[in-house]
Amino acid sequence: MTTIDKQTVEHVATLARLDLTEAEKERYTKDLSQILQLVEQLEKADLSAVDDSLTVDAETITREDEVVKAYDRDELLKNAPQEQFGFIRVPKILEGEQDS
Repeated sequence: MTTIDKQTVEHVATLARLDLTEAEKERYTKDLSQILQLVEQLEKADLSAVDDSLTVDAETITREDEVVKAYDRDELLKNAPQEQFGFIRVPKILEGEQDS
């Protein structure tokens, strides 16, 4: 049985740059372990009687690709607090990034 330990939750939180409380770490450890247990149950399901190519009668609905002008860039940028080189400029939020 695969389980998630608190160290794994802390590692993933660090990678995602999330600051979790101890209660959140405990909750995520429990919740993610339960999810893995459910996935393991699904892996054990006997699918030998199911046709691999079984599909529901699905119809692909397509349309012609057309170029349409949805919004005027200059009008949108008027609402931005800061604009630079035709893009919305936002403040840096991650440590170690250079502000350009």
